[in-house]
Amino acid sequence: MACAGCGTGASGKPNGCKSNGGCDTGGCNRLNVFDWLANIPLGDSLAPFDIIEVSFNNGSRKDFFRNATKQFFEKGEMVAVEGVSGFDVGMVNLTGELVKLQMKKRRVEDTPEVKKLLRRASTDDMNRMSENKAREKEALIKARAIARNLGLEMKLTEVEIQADGRKATFFYTADDRVDFRELIKIYASEFKVKVEMRQIGARQEAGKVGGIGSCGRELCCSTWLSDFKSVNTTAARYQNLSINQAKLSGQCGRLKCCLNYELDTYLDALKDFPEDADTLETAAGTASLQKRDIFKNLMWYSFDNSNKLYPLTITRVKEIRHLNKQGNKPEELKAVELVATKPKEIDLGFVDVVGQISLRSLEKTSQKRKQKGKEKEKEKEKPKQAAPQNQGNQPKQGGNQQKQPQQAKQPQQGGSQGQGQQKPKQPQQAPQQKQHHQKQSQQRHEPKGPGNNNPPQANRPPQQNQQKEKPNTPQQQPKPKPKPPRPPQGNNK
Repeated sequence: MACAGCGTGASGKPNGCKSNGGCDTGGCNRLNVFDWLANIPLGDSLAPFDIIEVSFNNGSRKDFFRNATKQFFEKGEMVAVEGVSGFDVGMVNLTGELVKLQMKKRRVEDTPEVKKLLRRASTDDMNRMSENKAREKEALIKARAIARNLGLEMKLTEVEIQADGRKATFFYTADDRVDFRELIKIYASEFKVKVEMRQIGARQEAGKVGGIGSCGRELCCSTWLSDFKSVNTTAARYQNLSINQAKLSGQCGRLKCCLNYELDTYLDALKDFPEDADTLETAAGTASLQKRDIFKNLMWYSFDNSNKLYPLTITRVKEIRHLNKQGNKPEELKAVELVATKPKEIDLGFVDVVGQISLRSLEKTSQKRKQKGKEKEKEKEKPKQAAPQNQGNQPKQGGNQQKQPQQAKQPQQGGSQGQGQQKPKQPQQAPQQKQHHQKQSQQRHEPKGPGNNNPPQANRPPQQNQQKEKPNTPQQQPKPKPKPPRPPQGNNK
């Protein structure tokens, strides 16, 4: 993949990666190559090869040009070259001695007719090229509509406009021959350029469009594959693949090119297998060959009346074949017993020092936190529930109500305080019950005042005893206004 900031600067060199044309990741353009002879110096008597390979339209098309300027160009630089009645702008793809090998591979001869390299691309050249390249998408849409209106059975794949805007090349695919003489006239009048029609195959079309293959990687024809070899179904048979057109065909609709990658390896492995062993004659009947397993060196046979497969070794097949030539038939095939066993796991003595973290431990901690939260909520609700329960027990807890200063100002608490103080002095107050009852009645009818808020002096000694017991009693929240206490039973008598 290319770097995120890859681009072209003002001088024609890569702007983002700062490699000055040495980007070898393969993501900057299609069919990228690596010049592994660039850093090897030549002898003094040898001059560098004067032909340079230049790629156009992000590597979809490549051509060779003669460097008549005698300047040194690095890979990735943008240069201006000769075009059809004008000039074109491309990227330097390969220089040096490797260009000779590329020309020999493509059968291009070093003749004076090779076009020349003019100069390094200037800012004006780059701006003009970008303007004309922006017209390619609209031109492709219009060209397809015109071809459809004329009823031509062809598919336009790509439109490439020259950098100076004087020529446009239309790449198309078609099964049969197409008469596009009238089409060229319409294109020339519509786009105001010189038109060139070039027919390509389905594999070249997939390389220009690009895409992701079934393997999850970018298509080979759009990244590195330049030569297309014919692929037959026999390649799938040698590799024991099921003849399924949907699985064996690529995005171009033809058989996948990768079927030829491992074909040589399979052919070398199949040399040890006998070729004339398609059928074996036995006393039980005729056994037919179903498949060959080159990894286990086994040949699988089955009888005509059953679907059971019998794996045989190569030596056993050769023995049976030798007996059949002599006119003898063995009683049995002597198939190999295959036991599907899992490989034993080898203990390497590794000890996990860090320890294992299970989900149960995490669940326990979460449960503990929930329980603690519930307990805190219950503790907060307990004082609220204790308030209505203590209203019936006010005679016993009357002394404890004096702990809060707000309750001391209520005139009704005086009776409750006196009632709470009588309990420890019940045996001594028997002769003085009438006097105590009169004091309580006076306190009820007295108006509020700053002097009447304090309890009487006679009741203060028991109040001191209650203050000593204060740490042992639990704290209580402010209670609602209690009802007036009932008179003691002794007064009723």
